[in-house]
Amino acid sequence: MILKLSFLCLFLSINSFATSVLISKESIKFEEKLDDSKVRLQNVNDINKACIPLKLSEIQNNEYITTHYINKNTIICQKDVKKYQDEGIIFNFGGLKIEKKGKIIYENNEFIRIKNLDGTIEQIYKDGRIK
Repeated sequence: MILKLSFLCLFLSINSFATSVLISKESIKFEEKLDDSKVRLQNVNDINKACIPLKLSEIQNNEYITTHYINKNTIICQKDVKKYQDEGIIFNFGGLKIEKKGKIIYENNEFIRIKNLDGTIEQIYKDGRIK
């Protein structure tokens, strides 16, 4: 009787030792926005020591993008995502406005240097020419 009772207690407490984590429903591309439709909540017993699991409330309150490709059915850690920052630059050439993704590196009276998202550097002159 005591043995049966101890097995019952052990069986009921197994779920209490589990940790609630987010797991990807589908594969997620590099620098893709992460939302709650792409993840599901699941209880797991063991997690890698280096992984600090991301919480569902963090995804719902903030916008995140992935830092690398994430496979399907993978635990999503905090190191796998970063907060989304809009890195758009708007050029105003009189009546023409152009928006590019990237970051301004250098600017003077003649031209602007931009580092694109893929790492290339582009130089745009203020009169509209591209070098």
